[in-house]
Amino acid sequence: MIAYVHFRKQQSDASGPEYIAWYEPERDMLGWAAEHVAQRMGRSSWMIATPHGAAFWDGSQLHVEARHALRDPHHSETNDEAESLWLAYYRSTFNPARLNEVALQQHMPVRFWKGLPEGRLIPAMVTEARTGARRVAQASGVTALGGKAISVEAELAQPARDQPSSLDACRRCDLWRHATQAVGGVGPRPAPIMVIGEQPGDQEDLSGEPFVGPAGQLLNNAIARAGLTRDELYLTNAVKHFKWEPRGKRRLHKTPAQREVEACSHWLAHEFDTVRPSVVVVLGATALNALLREKASLSDYLSDPFELEGGWGIATYHPSFALRQRDGAAREKVTAAITEALIKARQLAARLQAGPHGVR
Repeated sequence: MIAYVHFRKQQSDASGPEYIAWYEPERDMLGWAAEHVAQRMGRSSWMIATPHGAAFWDGSQLHVEARHALRDPHHSETNDEAESLWLAYYRSTFNPARLNEVALQQHMPVRFWKGLPEGRLIPAMVTEARTGARRVAQASGVTALGGKAISVEAELAQPARDQPSSLDACRRCDLWRHATQAVGGVGPRPAPIMVIGEQPGDQEDLSGEPFVGPAGQLLNNAIARAGLTRDELYLTNAVKHFKWEPRGKRRLHKTPAQREVEACSHWLAHEFDTVRPSVVVVLGATALNALLREKASLSDYLSDPFELEGGWGIATYHPSFALRQRDGAAREKVTAAITEALIKARQLAARLQAGPHGVR
């Protein structure tokens, strides 16, 4: 009990003790364990609730109430910053190459996992180790080490390891660590038109499908206005995992770094090989940079189609840019620009399919 009691800090304006813990002991040892905890928690007030009763410490006196059983876990809804730091530390120190599942369960029996914050991480980490993470071990953390930077060719600096055989197994960058799942492209293969966005959003991350959130709904509207349907298009993103930062209980979009875009170019190239589009519509600067494999300004490419190896590209705004506009007129202007780009793509794809003369 001493090893596996986990306290969560209450909100500063909440009544009652500063820290709350729920624990389900096999035997009634609450009184003895509470005395041990009281000696180590100083003047911080706390409560340990169990199915057999509760122990309270007000900073100077200990009170154990064992006459009334508590039927339900006593939860604290506080967004505990210390817990977030602990989860990040726990995950970063996990080495799949050295996982010993028998020893893990001997030192931390499964019945205790539900009461520990790291308990919800362990099953996924064990699964990752079983499905290939043992082979890559800690290679993804090499760049986090301190020391003098040495200029080398990026391709030559890559550690020797097996290439991931599926998107779900991809560990080419660290975005997978905090995403629910990888989100691949959807649509016919081959397809005359490919649409590339930046990355999955919150709803895409949860559903596993691209363009299903608010920006996706706006894109659906533009697709319909352009005389197209989603079933005719191949829809994907330059980056396949959701990159986000916490804001209270919400997950807010964070722009992918260039190294993350480059890491996902492996999968984008694979999609080009199977989809073989004649026209590519890029939504926003990140998608444009991923397509060109270089830094480019979106404004320089908005007016006319540009030639690509084996086809043509058309650049326009990302639907999320329309959602960020302050009024309906501004939003409609951006939506109309996206619609116009899709109309150009439809007409251009039709001309390319009709004859060998290309685009003039």
